Amino acid sequence: MKLKIIYATSPKQKPQDESRLGFGDIFSDHMFVMKYEEEKGWYDPCIKPYEDIVLDPAAMVLHYAQAIFEGLKAYRREDGGINLFRPWENFKRFNRSARRMCMPEIDEQFVMECMKKLILIDKDWVPKNKGTSLYIRPFMFATEPHLGVRPSKSYLFLIITGPVGAYYKEGMNPVKIYVEDQYVRAAPGGTGDVKTGGNYAASLFSSEMAKKKGFTQVLWLDAIEHKYVEEVGTMNVFFVIEDELVTSPLTGSILPGITRDSVIHIAKDWGIKVTERRISIDEVIESAQNGKLKEAFGTGTAAVISPIGQITYKGKSYSINNGKMGTLSKRLYDEIVGIQYGYKKDPYGWIERVC
Repeated sequence: MKLKIIYATSPKQKPQDESRLGFGDIFSDHMFVMKYEEEKGWYDPCIKPYEDIVLDPAAMVLHYAQAIFEGLKAYRREDGGINLFRPWENFKRFNRSARRMCMPEIDEQFVMECMKKLILIDKDWVPKNKGTSLYIRPFMFATEPHLGVRPSKSYLFLIITGPVGAYYKEGMNPVKIYVEDQYVRAAPGGTGDVKTGGNYAASLFSSEMAKKKGFTQVLWLDAIEHKYVEEVGTMNVFFVIEDELVTSPLTGSILPGITRDSVIHIAKDWGIKVTERRISIDEVIESAQNGKLKEAFGTGTAAVISPIGQITYKGKSYSINNGKMGTLSKRLYDEIVGIQYGYKKDPYGWIERVC
């Protein structure tokens, strides 16, 4: 396929104060679009000005939720160049999501090249301030106008970008977490381990209730026993219990986070005992009460490392590390961010340079 490029003739106003960047509200001048039809395969790849999408009212995504997405970032180095962090893992996961949702896979190499070109065209949108980045959102959804439960025969794949600051208003300050023991996000055999929009829709009710009570995120428990820890909202979760770093195993209802995998690799290289095992909320609470729980934190592309300072379960709140960011959380954050922005060595080959 040959990539077509249509440049914007009226560039948008860029943010004047990068220290005030929020998350997910500002978008760059261009986007990448590619179409799919069952009989033709992928066709018409194009970088074009950011614009509205026109959909038939019967487009199957609106009725049967065939939609998947990814999230990654571009980071401005001190020399002015631009880094991507483990982008190949994002596209591998995207294709795994596509298979699970009966959607067509993309050519990872071709899309990577198109994404880099998109970033280069909008390179002035990559912010320079510390802690800022260009968020990149690849996504695909069903477009066939048809009412009937089956996979769509046509799809649209897009990549949009936009400058962002901290995901949580707390920044690196520890967040307060509410343990949800009634509703569930995903069940074994479902789609909890793929990035499909329905998973996030299922989480909204509990998340909104938690926010009204003053909490930042929800800690989800398993769907069967409502006992074992799974995820924290949009993040995987880790606990430092004595000298052990514990996280829930990937058993099909938890998203295989790329930051999660990075933390595991780095911690093991540092000689830290890392265990992927089922951990009950009762064990977490008991460890918090007897002082064995030293730290807790969430991991994800948006926030990287988000320290947890308080967990509330069944009406009782438990402080973690006196509500402060832990030593390991800070060390991991500094290491990953240092690799992403290029001021620390990348011993794993995780960085892909755009320029």
